Amino acid sequence: MDVSEFFPIWSQLTNEEQNALNKAAVTTTIPAGTILHDGIGSCRGLYLVKTGQLRAYILSDKGREVTLYRLFPWDICLFTASCMMRSIQFNIIIEVEKSCEVINIPAGTYQGIMEGSAVLANYTNQIMASRFSEVMWLVEQIMWSSFDKRLASFLINESRIDDSRSLVITHDKIANHLGTAREVVTRMLKYFQSEGLVKLTRGTIELLSIEERYPEE
Repeated sequence: MDVSEFFPIWSQLTNEEQNALNKAAVTTTIPAGTILHDGIGSCRGLYLVKTGQLRAYILSDKGREVTLYRLFPWDICLFTASCMMRSIQFNIIIEVEKSCEVINIPAGTYQGIMEGSAVLANYTNQIMASRFSEVMWLVEQIMWSSFDKRLASFLINESRIDDSRSLVITHDKIANHLGTAREVVTRMLKYFQSEGLVKLTRGTIELLSIEERYPEE
């Protein structure tokens, strides 16, 4: 998996542009828990995700988190190069959720190539539009969906990501993802258990029949 595989428009770039991207790219492994972008002004460049998982979230003044989206293998993380995007007016934090191997391209190099390549600029805008679509979907869920549906959707999605019906996750972690209080999560999980939708043990949530009650729309 090299740089070219992350860009479907690679063949439309000039040889000079391709060589510049390849020359600047550095592959590295980053442990879980690392903050790649603190939302204040750090600008480490683009990260192309080869393995592992990243999480993008925002933090309220009171310290409450809400997950905006995740990044998986084959995804490109743009917000770690937010210095290229002068119009961004809010802080997004990028965390390594699962230890990952990434390819880093310095922001200055990428921006320089993008300014001379309409093809790369358009593709970058497509990625940005896709991320904002995910954020808008989240806003709609928070505004219009009841919390039981949001929690059920989260659990089902986590099960698919981990390929397991037994989730090792704390109530605090779920609350951080969903932007709510731990007590709210705990009450709803206990309700789910009373309805036979999940089974709760210490640090683990086993999904039973929750998909039947909350099918995908």
